[in-house]
Amino acid sequence: MVDTPDLGSGAARFESSSLSARTIFFVKMVNPRERKSMNIKEVKSEGLKKSYKVTVLAADFAKDVDAKINSIAKSVKMPGFRAGKAPASMIKQKYEASAKAEVLEDLVQKTAQQVIKDNNLRPVMMPDVKITAFKDGEDVEFDVNVEIMPEINFDGIKDIALEKQIAEVPAEEVEKALKYLADARKETKKVEEDRASKKGDTAVIDFVGSVDGVEFQGGKGNNYPLVLGSNSFIPGFEDQLIGKKAGEKVDVNVTFPENYHAKDLAGKAAVFACEIKELREAKDVEINDDFAKSMGEESLDKLKAVIAERIKGDYEAASKMKLKRQLLDILDKNYTFEVPESLVDAEYKAIVNQYEQAKKYNQLDEEEKAKPEEDLLAEYKNIAVRRVKLGLLLSEIGQNAKITINADDINQAIMAEARKYPGQEKAVFDFYVKNKQAVENLKAPIFEEKIVDHIISQAKVDEKTVSIEELYNFNEEAKTTKKAAKKTTKKAS
Repeated sequence: MVDTPDLGSGAARFESSSLSARTIFFVKMVNPRERKSMNIKEVKSEGLKKSYKVTVLAADFAKDVDAKINSIAKSVKMPGFRAGKAPASMIKQKYEASAKAEVLEDLVQKTAQQVIKDNNLRPVMMPDVKITAFKDGEDVEFDVNVEIMPEINFDGIKDIALEKQIAEVPAEEVEKALKYLADARKETKKVEEDRASKKGDTAVIDFVGSVDGVEFQGGKGNNYPLVLGSNSFIPGFEDQLIGKKAGEKVDVNVTFPENYHAKDLAGKAAVFACEIKELREAKDVEINDDFAKSMGEESLDKLKAVIAERIKGDYEAASKMKLKRQLLDILDKNYTFEVPESLVDAEYKAIVNQYEQAKKYNQLDEEEKAKPEEDLLAEYKNIAVRRVKLGLLLSEIGQNAKITINADDINQAIMAEARKYPGQEKAVFDFYVKNKQAVENLKAPIFEEKIVDHIISQAKVDEKTVSIEELYNFNEEAKTTKKAAKKTTKKAS
């Protein structure tokens, strides 16, 4: 999937998925053997949906069945006869039914391919073939229903004007990152004096949690180092350990959040019997050249420069996300064509599955919870239509521009994935080496990004310096996307 911005709502979250996973690549049909005796007649054409009536003469079908039986007879063994020497009547009696089934199955496949070839169709997926007449001695008849790709009148990239938001890296952001690194490398020492715990201390605790006096799974720990004030435990837990001394036993009373991931605990009151085994306090790390060297850099100035570059890279990524979203909105507005219903249905089903999973595990955001499900599903349908439409359009642009994917593109994508998991790079590489399907799954988003980069390279792009807050404000983008998706659905219908 392509990395696109978290647009701030459930519907927009789905919009961030790769546009083209189902629509950028098409399966090329193999040209079948011509069947002169196959009569194909178009009986319906409505938009992208077409229906054909196919008739195969009874004599031709019978000839194929006889050929199949003769093929079987050459090698089949029957009691009392050598291989290939059994009487034809016996072979036919035993194998005629299975021969007919095989011939019919083969005929169904060839029929679908012949319809595609004879009518120069670009099918969305394999045609739906239904047998309407199949009786001994009579012609075999099929109904072939096929949905085709739309004709997209792409007239080249022109008059696309984009505004790229950029932001400078403030010195305070570098200092903030430095402090974060230093805090992460802090060491702790045991508090020797007889004093109460305070915010920032690490309380080493044993704890056992229970609900209504019954211990629950996962609610027990020993010698757990809990940083007081880190908010890493349930809200209110850490506060009740502040002001206590090593050796004290404390009953911590809390209530699990309503959206807690374990549904059997969500919203329930619990008691954690805690014992403070030890208090530890952090030793401040001095930020100087020695600290920089411990981070692998030659000096503090060099470390600051590296941090600034990384932050700048984050800003650039956010900028590109917004630029891409802006481009997609323009393309959506400038091009109108019918989208294949089957692709939209598949995309919509995938989105709804994500929604159902999020609902099941209490992961819906507040906006989703506040909306009637009927409205949410309508919104998701809009997004599915827009996603398919833009995927088809980008595919058309990519084919016109002769954009391809090479080994270097794949390797760079794998390296980018590996960088997301510091310290586990080798495991990521090994995963892709052993999993060919995972590599295949990278191709659609890579292709899409190359197409987007190609369009942007030919567009008129003006830069605008904005604040960091504005650069990372995707809420307005989400509203624009939703409006565009609704308009797309209206056009499609």
